[in-house]
Amino acid sequence: MADEMSEGVKKLFEEANFAHLATLMPDGSPQVTAVWVDYDGTHILVNTAEGRQKPRNIRRDPRVAIDVIRQGSEYVFAQVRGRVVEITSEGAEEHIDRLAKKYLGRDKYPFRQAGEQRIIFKIAPEHVSSMAVD
Repeated sequence: MADEMSEGVKKLFEEANFAHLATLMPDGSPQVTAVWVDYDGTHILVNTAEGRQKPRNIRRDPRVAIDVIRQGSEYVFAQVRGRVVEITSEGAEEHIDRLAKKYLGRDKYPFRQAGEQRIIFKIAPEHVSSMAVD
């Protein structure tokens, strides 16, 4: 049975806090990337692009770990282990623009590359731990 995310942990993912997503390489070694995050009420959302290491790793093994740390209060954080239960391109372009607004205050994501295909990972939390979260 999956752990419930408290309201405080959900808020950490909803605020403009940076996170670190860990996936597994083919040899089982960890690969970690700093990411922008979001929460849709059920899943933790991470937006990325096709062709990167994260999608290759997750398609092979959907198990992930992610942490999120409150900016300016580094001792307020949450750690989540779970699985990517869906990878979708539906709404991914709009989602990266919303994240650009949240993290950069910009209406459009300024780092788009020509021909880039954005995707969203939907992560179902299975184990949640936190420190100093209200």
